[in-house]
Amino acid sequence: MKKLIITISLSLFILLVFTACHGGRAMAEFECPDKLTEEPIEIVFWAKNDSNAKQIEIYNQAINDFEELYPNITVTLKRYTNYGDIYNDCVTNIASGTAPNVCITYPDHIATYMTGTNVVVPLDELITNEKYGVKGTELKFEGAHDIVDKFMAECNIGGVQYAIPFLRSTEACYINKTYVEALGFTVPDVLTWDFIFEVSEAAMAKGVDGKFLVNGQTTLIPFIYKSTDNMMIQMLEQKGIPYSTDKGDVLIYNDGVRDILKDVSTHAESRAFSTFKISSYPGDFFNAGQCIFAIDSTAGATWIGPNAPLMDIDKENAVDFEVAVRAVPQYDTENIKMISQGPSICIFNKENPDEVLASWLFAQFMLSDSVQIPFCTTEGYVPVTERALESEEYLDYLARAGEDNETYYNVKIEAQKLLLNNVDNSFVTPVFNGSTSLRNAAGQLIEEACKAARRKQVVDDAFIDDLYIKMKALYKVEGSATTGSGRQELGKLPGEAIALLVTLGTIWVLIGASSVYILTKKGRNRKNS
Repeated sequence: MKKLIITISLSLFILLVFTACHGGRAMAEFECPDKLTEEPIEIVFWAKNDSNAKQIEIYNQAINDFEELYPNITVTLKRYTNYGDIYNDCVTNIASGTAPNVCITYPDHIATYMTGTNVVVPLDELITNEKYGVKGTELKFEGAHDIVDKFMAECNIGGVQYAIPFLRSTEACYINKTYVEALGFTVPDVLTWDFIFEVSEAAMAKGVDGKFLVNGQTTLIPFIYKSTDNMMIQMLEQKGIPYSTDKGDVLIYNDGVRDILKDVSTHAESRAFSTFKISSYPGDFFNAGQCIFAIDSTAGATWIGPNAPLMDIDKENAVDFEVAVRAVPQYDTENIKMISQGPSICIFNKENPDEVLASWLFAQFMLSDSVQIPFCTTEGYVPVTERALESEEYLDYLARAGEDNETYYNVKIEAQKLLLNNVDNSFVTPVFNGSTSLRNAAGQLIEEACKAARRKQVVDDAFIDDLYIKMKALYKVEGSATTGSGRQELGKLPGEAIALLVTLGTIWVLIGASSVYILTKKGRNRKNS
């Protein structure tokens, strides 16, 4: 009997250890130290820069300036060219307990990171900390006490501040004004979807030589949208059609979405409309005079236009024309709705609280004017603090639009002004574990409908019903196709939950086995007595 008890005890111990390891390291809740240590601290910072050399310089300068203020803290930068890779690496490294200290990311991604216990540090108490908060007495720089309220709220998940905004952008419609006017139209102050599709269809006219009349070339895709997830989300917001709730209810499978897919697919069938996934980057077609309406992030303005400083096509292939910058097309021109986006900064928990505090200090420092303003001159981002937005340096930068095609590139500055003039018209979607998958599904609905239309398939109710089923299976986002409401399908259980269930099941098996053993042994003893 003693041997059996020892065996069960050892088994339980091993299983419990297995459970702890299987789901990744369970971190203790972070408690801010009363004073930052003077011992050496190393933190790792993951950031995106699109291979932009100026941005790399800004990151390196920010790290040097911070390390001068805090000589005991060393910051190691790891650069990425897209946020998807940062997200994937974070998920992988969280499982192995090797996540970075500071990460530039998006709230949708953070919601997934938070499935681990105490993995992402909530910032509410750090923000108000008397010594190291945004108005902290021990800060060696001016704290981020004046973040734009709307931008700050975008980083709040479930009532908790899990990130701070780093930069902000929106989407813009970059227009070949020269071609629009050549087609007999005038670019309005506020675009509508009907206007864009009408002009795009008119642009499809060809001459007897097979070339498009408007550009004299054999290639033309009048309207290209870079991110169809944003396209669908903004269309739904503008129409007041349900998308999701804060609790994770998926509401996208409804008749409003059905009508959007049917409408958009007709223009894909005529080849007047296409997407990045189908045709490639809209800026390249736009710069070559092969696209009239290119919708992309304002952050990408540096790549768009015949004089763009970061143009991806050869200069000799660029066509000269006048560029106009407008908000994304609307259904109601009196009630503009446009998405707010842009990178935020989150902090990962570590066993050493001084390491976390150092990470928080560095995250705050990234909102200093010396970082925010130079970074925003490289692309179409806008700063996130009131002091940067109102600074003489930034206002002077905005006022000098068009002085050159580098720092003061007109299209880039016009894209920034677009967001600055529409902050109150911007919105964000609910963030929850699974919101990234829902966003992907929203875009893929448009992609699949357009691809089918280009193949001359009929995008009717039967097609859309089947498409809904496929999207639910692919992205694990459930919902009702008839009412447009439903609960998010959770998909696979987290590793911790699976391991715990296995452990509990094994414990009950061992308990049952021990009971059977004891009863059997007692029966034998009675028989032998």
